[in-house]
Parts: sequence; C-alpha cells; structure tokens
Amino acid sequence: MVVRELPEVIMERFNHNISSIINLRVKAWSSVSYYLEKVLPKLLENGVIRISPFANRLSSEVEPSVQRLRCLANYKALRFPEPITSLADKLVDRMIKHSSNSDGKYISVHLRFEKDMIAFSCCVYDGGKEEKFEMDVAREKGWRGKFNRTGRIIRPGALRMDGKCPLTPLEVGMMLRGMGFDNNTSIYVAAGKIYREEKYMMPLKKMFPLLQSKETLASPEELAPLKEFSSRMAALDYTVCLHSEAFLTTQGGNFPHFLMGHRRYLNKGHSKTIRPDKRKLAILLDNSNIRWKNFKQDMQAMLHHSDVKGVEIRKVNASIYSFPTPDCMCREDTKRQRLV
Repeated sequence: MVVRELPEVIMERFNHNISSIINLRVKAWSSVSYYLEKVLPKLLENGVIRISPFANRLSSEVEPSVQRLRCLANYKALRFPEPITSLADKLVDRMIKHSSNSDGKYISVHLRFEKDMIAFSCCVYDGGKEEKFEMDVAREKGWRGKFNRTGRIIRPGALRMDGKCPLTPLEVGMMLRGMGFDNNTSIYVAAGKIYREEKYMMPLKKMFPLLQSKETLASPEELAPLKEFSSRMAALDYTVCLHSEAFLTTQGGNFPHFLMGHRRYLNKGHSKTIRPDKRKLAILLDNSNIRWKNFKQDMQAMLHHSDVKGVEIRKVNASIYSFPTPDCMCREDTKRQRLV
C-alpha cells in the first residue's frame, strides 16, 4: 500500500518531524532475506522506519510475488504530487496541440548539455580560455579537487572517442536529420539550463523550428512554484517525454533508464527509444570528408538498431525498472510497435 502521509498517531510520536524517524542505511541490492532478518525486526520494534537512500536497495532477483508487488508500486501506485501532475498533463496536451501537423505525435530529446554535466565529463568543446575557466570553477565548486588529484590524467579526445562526452545540440540536430526527421518534426527538449544556451541552441532551433520545452509551453507563473526544485522540474520533463512518439537519450543516468522501462510498460514492451552509438557518432562527426549520403545511411542504421533493441527481455541482474518484461508484463507481438 502506498500512502500520501503517515497516520496522525505515528506523526505525534515523532513531533510531526519525519527526520526524527529512525533511518536504516540498507546496502544496495539487498536480498529479501536481509529485509526479513535485519529490517523487519526494526520495523516491528518502532512501528515505522525510513530507508534513505532508497533507490536500488532491493535485489533485482527476487521471488515473483515480490517482483509483482514492486511492479504494481512502480507503475500503478506511485504518482507525482498533484501540483506536478496537473501542470505536466497540461504540458502534454499543449505539446500535442503544437504537433497538429503530425497528428499530435512528437519526438522528445533528453539533452544533457548543462554546465555541471560538461564539467563532470571533462570534455572540451570550443576549447577557449573562457570555457576552461568556467569548467575549472564548476569542477572545484561541485567536486572540490577531485579532478586535480596527483597522477590523474584527463584526455578529452579519448573521452570523446569513447562516447563519454555529452552531445551538443548541433550534434543532436545533425543526428536527427540524418535519421530522417525534417524541419516539420515537433520536438520537445527535456533539459536543465543549457550551457551558453543562446550560442549552442541556435543551430538546433534552426533545424527544428517546431522545438518546444517546458519553458516555452508553460508560463513563468505556472513554473514559479517548481522552478527552485530541479527534481520537480525534471518530473515535468519526465511526463512529457513519457508520452512522446519516440524518445532520444543522449547520456546515461536514472532519468532515461527509468523512462525506457516506463515506456516499455506503456508500449506493449517496446521502449520506442533512440539510443545512439556515441563512439561511432564521434568518428562520423569528426570526419570532415564524409558525404551526407553516407552519414545518413549510418544514422538510419543506428535508428534501426535502436528499433530492434527496443524490445528486450530482462536479463539476470538487469534492472526491472529499465526492462519490465517479463516480470511486470507479458511479452506481446510488437511488430506494429515501430519506433517511428
């Protein structure tokens, strides 16, 4: 059972302060037996406990009855709070209306080109002194010397060739054009504050003039209650991406992994997600002699590969949140569930 709030009788015991409730530090991927032997006695003793952090605290491999309960909690019971849900639903409706030229269908893109993401990646973009200064400051502020430790060597070029660098908006645009999406394609961009937005977003907006974001779909007044909370703003993005015709992920992380699983659950097992081969993409984009025809062929092959991999059964120890089949749903005929 998922509840919105604890009973009053329990809250009174802790002076209505949830942080006063005992917090158990459960190790990641704990087994069911661990919960029965270590966690349950504490729960029975105290009547209520907290588990924080909570993500990945239960093993992926548990008995079917526990797995089904996890599925029901994840896909049926848990909801975003009302202020988020209400605005998110409005944004989906507005995005559909903006996509009337394509029967209400739109593509969503998770663009990870924020300053902190670029700083953490240690990748280089324009290579200027200003960028270096900004990234050095951001790294020191966020990670306090982690990247300046003795003996640590950072090779931005090698990182790019290994597919570790966040894609620029221009690279995303070229990839989508190569895959066959034209300037009539409606696109929703899910992102935080884009690094040097005016400079880097301009090419993408020129290639896809029907581009939207939560900032363009919602008024400043609507966003104001959520704007200071990055997780709440991300919840808006999550919902709009969830209902898109296809979803493009450009970097790893919990957001795309959970979203792919949720989309599989809604789309009869097909994630309808584009997962580019960033190693191959880096080679192609750095080849100044490549012809557009050849680039386009490679992009369409990449799109086809994503389509095929959209339908996957969960393997041993893989995340049920990314691969809900067969634990949360039966495998269905997905021949008509094409990516685009």
